[in-house]
Amino acid sequence: MKRRNIPGKPCKRAFVPAWANSFPIACSGRGTQTTMARLINGLYAITPETSDTAKLLRDVEAALRGGASVLQYRAKKLVPNLKANQAQALQVLCKKYRVPLIINDDANLAASMSASGVHLGSQDMPIGEAHQSLLSGMLVGVSCYNELPLAIAAEKNGADYVAFGSFFQSTTKPNAVRPSLDLLRDAKRIVSCPIVAIGGITLQNAPSLIEAGADAVAVISALFDASDIEATAHDFASLFQRRQQTKIPSPLRGEGAG
Repeated sequence: MKRRNIPGKPCKRAFVPAWANSFPIACSGRGTQTTMARLINGLYAITPETSDTAKLLRDVEAALRGGASVLQYRAKKLVPNLKANQAQALQVLCKKYRVPLIINDDANLAASMSASGVHLGSQDMPIGEAHQSLLSGMLVGVSCYNELPLAIAAEKNGADYVAFGSFFQSTTKPNAVRPSLDLLRDAKRIVSCPIVAIGGITLQNAPSLIEAGADAVAVISALFDASDIEATAHDFASLFQRRQQTKIPSPLRGEGAG
């Protein structure tokens, strides 16, 4: 999106957090928050939980080289010091590849390291409380499972993106609810923030989610269990390039997000 300044009037900006300096920020009347939310698109890679930090970093860098657009650090069982060390190391990689780093479920960790944002589930803190815990301009994503009313309420309460799923059988959450593709289509008409699809997503089933309206697909196993992580990431990213070429609507992409 081209920036249009009125002659003689400076372009007003919201406060830009330190992490955002890695990304091209368009001056927008809707503020930095909306602009940065546009980065939630394409392959949304979620880290597998492991205490092997060296392997984690190798695998994540391969995914970033391949074209992952977003990285979420997810660690439910690691001790706090190891979790913080891994998150900091991933932050360095994400800055190198100009990719936002989202921390799963831990607003305090996200704020302490000036991550790009935090992702919240149903059992986590309210959106408003998360925004109070975070630095100005950091993103808040919310899991909405198979419930469109949750997504509508989340956006109204300040969520920067919403996630639905598990769309397919998932080893991470085998008993998760199953939303339909119609839910994605309905959400696309009603919700204006980016929509992430999650759960058992592979290269074979991702196109149906993208066509139904997903701005991003969140992937763990199909990416990080692949024999060639970089090539797999490239293949996932290419699905979204094909959508752009066929002009499947995605209103929050392609306007200066970088």
